[in-house]
Amino acid sequence: MCKAMSELNQPNNMTTTQDFDPDVNQDEEDEKRRLINQVLELQNTLDDLSRRVDSVKEENLKLKSENQVLGQYIENLMAASSVFQSLSPKAKKKSAGKKK
Repeated sequence: MCKAMSELNQPNNMTTTQDFDPDVNQDEEDEKRRLINQVLELQNTLDDLSRRVDSVKEENLKLKSENQVLGQYIENLMAASSVFQSLSPKAKKKSAGKKK
């Protein structure tokens, strides 16, 4: 029992000025909560932006693929059309070689 009483009478090394001033402690707790909320909000924003970047990348790849298909389709149509064959540089070279 004497040992317990002597421990209670000795100063606690963990005591700070915050323990004596509740305003400082409350202000620091409020600031801590505010900062935690801000960090969580920024994390959510980052997650949202990351998901958006991923979806835009996927859309970009899809559109590139569609553009390649459409480009090939247009080239095939132009090759099959006699109107475009007479205007193409390859056709002019071939026809110029035939006239000589």
